[in-house]
Amino acid sequence: MLLCDRDLKLAVDGGWLGVHPYEPELVQPSSIDVRLDEQLLAWPPGDTAIDPSRPQKMLSVTMREEDHYLLRPGRMVLGSTMERITVADDLACRVEGKSSLGRLGLAVHVTAGFIDPGFDGHVTLEIVNHAPRAIVLRPGMRIGQLCVFELSGKAERPYGADGVGHYQGQRGPTPSRSHIGWRTWPTAPAPAPAAKVTGRD
Repeated sequence: MLLCDRDLKLAVDGGWLGVHPYEPELVQPSSIDVRLDEQLLAWPPGDTAIDPSRPQKMLSVTMREEDHYLLRPGRMVLGSTMERITVADDLACRVEGKSSLGRLGLAVHVTAGFIDPGFDGHVTLEIVNHAPRAIVLRPGMRIGQLCVFELSGKAERPYGADGVGHYQGQRGPTPSRSHIGWRTWPTAPAPAPAAKVTGRD
């Protein structure tokens, strides 16, 4: 179930959803607007292939309140929400783009907008310019919206439990940590027996 504005306010007031700093005026009918922090991570020049099994080196860029960053067409930077988001064990969230920015060609995540129950930290954004012209990014601007879902129950292993969760407690944009615990699986496993699917009682 997607929470409406009334239930979003109740979740924040009740401590099930942490949004810091919290501005009531940013609550929308079924989401809470989130803002862009001043720190960005950009790719260094070069044509070295990106290997998910290895650590990635990125360049830190700091925007100030009076400054901005020009995101060129086809380029990507990592950004972060100003807000620290804390999610209860029976909630999950998604960060989605703002319609007004999407119409300008700006995407705020590359399929990675999901936030697990138990997460606590600032949300890293994978910001891409799909427009034919550069797009101006400014610190503190509305960059996306947080949608909150109620789960069917509490997660048995919430994010960060038992030290699991590469991005728990992250502050600012965080590069990929896909290399930690990297592995691959066989692509031709033994055929599984046919499974019979029945309806739920």
